[in-house]
Amino acid sequence: RNERCNENYSTDFIYSLYSEEGKGVFDCRKNVLGHMQQQGGSPTPFDRNFGTKMGAKAVAWITGKIKECSRQGRIFANTADSACLLGMRKRSLVFQPIAHLRDETDFEHRIPKEQWWLKLRPILKILAKYHTELDTSETAHLEHLS
Repeated sequence: RNERCNENYSTDFIYSLYSEEGKGVFDCRKNVLGHMQQQGGSPTPFDRNFGTKMGAKAVAWITGKIKECSRQGRIFANTADSACLLGMRKRSLVFQPIAHLRDETDFEHRIPKEQWWLKLRPILKILAKYHTELDTSETAHLEHLS
């Protein structure tokens, strides 16, 4: 969708169309760029650019996977890397097989087993106790030289 499309082609309409046409074959979910943002608010140019890059990478991956798994007009997606999530790993977009993510997830608490930010907790505790005075003027004792 863009600003010049017909107003009838809303996200809800496209969602309903794909949900109806894909019954029993695939499911459909709505994903609005604003929902992907962590802090909410209006999408910035960075958000739009990042969303476009993620979409392009996902479509390229899907088309490549379809070409790789097609045999005689049928698709055989029976390997572990045929079901992936697109995510960030060390500042790059990476497709992560769901089978591998299962090993990294604590399902009881619904969190990752290893959380990178926990290593920052000692630093955060130090910063939380850091107090500074806003008065930065210093006093000095003057001595007369003879």
